[in-house]
Formats: sequence, structure tokens, C-alpha cells
Amino acid sequence: MRSDFNLGKVRPVHPYQWLWEPLEDDPGFLLRPMFGGRAAYLDGRLALYFAAKAEPWRGLFVCTERSHHAALMAAFPILQPHSVLPKWLYLPEAENHFESIAQQLVNLARRRDSRIGILPPPRKRRGRR
Repeated sequence: MRSDFNLGKVRPVHPYQWLWEPLEDDPGFLLRPMFGGRAAYLDGRLALYFAAKAEPWRGLFVCTERSHHAALMAAFPILQPHSVLPKWLYLPEAENHFESIAQQLVNLARRRDSRIGILPPPRKRRGRR
């Protein structure tokens, strides 16, 4: 029996992993867990959020400033402000052509489209109790 074989915890594959995989070789890419989903950062900017829970948390979120909403919604009419988190645009998985539109949005983010991405707020330091 091999002693270097790790039988650790099996982690399920995120259903949207195929969307962020093209970003993985980008030196500015970072993927972090956030609120039960996965947040994709490019050059320190929060660009995309992938959520695979029940609606309205099942799809691709485009992290953007409100000033860019109109331009992105004109380019992708299926995008709408999220019903709970309206500062970001939302592409629900249930929409027709989800896969192709999501890939286009990932490609825009990879090309550093200035409409996609926000600087995250500074992390709060936890004080001692």
C-alpha cells in the first residue's frame, strides 16, 4: 500500500468551474470563496462572482460600478441588476444561452474590459475581545 496516497476529503467540483478555468493561467487571477460561491479577482479587482445555490443565487454576477450598468446591459440585454444585490449585474443560469453569454463575459474580464471589476473595500481588522 502506498503511504503517499492521500485519502483526504473529496471536494465537489463547482458547476461553474469551466467558466473560470480559462483565467487560471493569468498571473493576475485569484479565486477566493465568498458567501458560498467563488469570487474571481483580476489584478486585485473583484471581477466576477459564481454562485450555484437556489435562485436568485444561481448564475454569474458581473461585479461592476453602477455607472457601467447601462453599457453592459446594452451589450448583453439579458443582464439585469440582481434582485438582492443590485449593485452587480446578474446572468441567471436558467436563461437561454447562459453558457455562451457567460463565456463572453469571462472573455471581457480576461481582456480587462474597464466596465468589469471593482476595487473591493478594505478588509476590516478583527479586534481582540
